[in-house]
Amino acid sequence: MVTNGYQSGFGNEFATEAVPGTLPVGRNSPQRVAHGLYAEQLTGSAFTAPRGSNRRSWLYRIRPAVMHGEFTPFDQPNLHGEFSHAAVSPNQLRWSPLPLPSTPTDFIEGLYTMGGNGAPDAHAGAGIHMYAANADMRGRYFYNADGELLIVPQLGRLRLRTEMGVIDVEPQQIAVIPRGVRFAVELPDGQARGYVCENFGALLKLPDLGPIGSNGLANPRDFETPVAAYENVEGPFELVAKFHGRLWRADINHSPLDVVGWHGNYAPYRYDLRRFNTIGSISHDHPDPSIFLVLHSASDTPGTSNLDFVIFPPRWLVAQDTFRPPWFHRNIASEFMGLIHGAYDAKAEGFVPGGASLHNCMSGHGPDAATFDKASNADLSKPDVITDTMAFMFETRGVICPTEQAIAAPHRQREYQACWSGLRDNFAPPRG
Repeated sequence: MVTNGYQSGFGNEFATEAVPGTLPVGRNSPQRVAHGLYAEQLTGSAFTAPRGSNRRSWLYRIRPAVMHGEFTPFDQPNLHGEFSHAAVSPNQLRWSPLPLPSTPTDFIEGLYTMGGNGAPDAHAGAGIHMYAANADMRGRYFYNADGELLIVPQLGRLRLRTEMGVIDVEPQQIAVIPRGVRFAVELPDGQARGYVCENFGALLKLPDLGPIGSNGLANPRDFETPVAAYENVEGPFELVAKFHGRLWRADINHSPLDVVGWHGNYAPYRYDLRRFNTIGSISHDHPDPSIFLVLHSASDTPGTSNLDFVIFPPRWLVAQDTFRPPWFHRNIASEFMGLIHGAYDAKAEGFVPGGASLHNCMSGHGPDAATFDKASNADLSKPDVITDTMAFMFETRGVICPTEQAIAAPHRQREYQACWSGLRDNFAPPRG
């Protein structure tokens, strides 16, 4: 049984059932669950985590999750989970879009690791992947024990059939699948491409707004969690798991998406990036990109994230006596950037939808020569209205180690640094 529907709010305590009377009243694990179901708790935080950060849900399902065969290694050569042994250069890197497959390839087979840092067992860092697929996951289900998945579609819609309900996402929307939640991916448009960030650290959350006040950026009510749905089907299926950096597979004789009802605050969700309330300067100077923060994973250092998810949506630039595009900069953080739609205001060419760039810690970057010349001579008496665009950034406190396949990829733009070669020496000291 597949139903569509969503509940609004971020981190809420939800309760939803596909069959009336499923959810027990006044207790979580009664001696006998209604309708002959099994009670199972799914926890995404330590049992003793403070109430405000404790994440768990109770699932009432047809069969418990323990029912499957023995796991054996699953070969997917383009998906990697080890980032500590790579030799990393400070070079700026950029890629054209990941080519779409020419043979049937589902979401799991289409994952392509670009880089990452940290490790799942340390509960710190992130893996950064892209995906290109042209087939539904048929008879195959997946879960990730290493981290939560932030999925950013760029081309084609995704239907995410999860244990806890169905999520439909399109380009300019995102979906987050918590660690351990089982799901399958269908492609309503026949093919799809996009980006995935695998967060090994603390769960993603909305940032504090501080001086901004109570409103702005991403509003909690715009986040949507699915209502309960379930599948009660049997067959020769496959369960794929990502565990400790590697993929594993097990036979399973039924669909694991058989949760009839659930309640709790640990669940998948989606968000439409077009609903983001952009903040900006209305006097002078270009603000820091932290004002574009949608979600972040906190670290053990106050004010420093394990992972930031930042977007650059349509907006007005009105600052006076100001270089309006992003300035030249070098950061302690490392930045992986992608373009979902349109053009990016700091690059005149080369950075296209589906592409990506990587600027690691203290590697200089900023506008190319053409953008610098245009912005330096712009008429600031008029606003610069940026429309028809959506770019994003995965920013981490650790160096993002690119994989060997990303460095050797035919679609890597090996002449990327040439975009700054047209910057001239304009120094003209006064004569005296």
